[in-house]
Amino acid sequence: MQPELVESRFRAREIMHRYNNSPPTRDGHERREMLAELFCVPVETIPGVYIEPPLYVDFGSNIKIGSDFYANYNTTILDCATVTIGNRVLFGPNVSLYPATHGISVKERQTGLERASEITIGDDCWIGGGANIQAGVTLGQGCTVGAGAVVTKSFPDW
Repeated sequence: MQPELVESRFRAREIMHRYNNSPPTRDGHERREMLAELFCVPVETIPGVYIEPPLYVDFGSNIKIGSDFYANYNTTILDCATVTIGNRVLFGPNVSLYPATHGISVKERQTGLERASEITIGDDCWIGGGANIQAGVTLGQGCTVGAGAVVTKSFPDW
């Protein structure tokens, strides 16, 4: 892995450790400041964003989140590619977003080649607990994903 990616991944792990071990507060401002640091954005750009710890990411810097986003416990976002989450989006517990993918051929996996494709979640979506969104998926505005679903195909706006 390239040295700058190693450093970026380490930076994300340091911030995740602080975030995941931080005490709750009534207004959530301290955690929102840590999220802004993780996502490399000004805190003013993520109003109403609240993610229950623990949160797991690869880099953090490839995650773009709109306003009024709520994620319940144990969210995982492997942001090897850009992940965009719209406004007023809700995640149940144990939601995972996996832009990273590997070849299905053994020979290809043996080369160490990794791929990643963007994930986009439109405004006003609800992702049920335990759902898994795969590489390259776009969920249009207003989509609902049932608990435990594995989403491999895109869906248009409602």
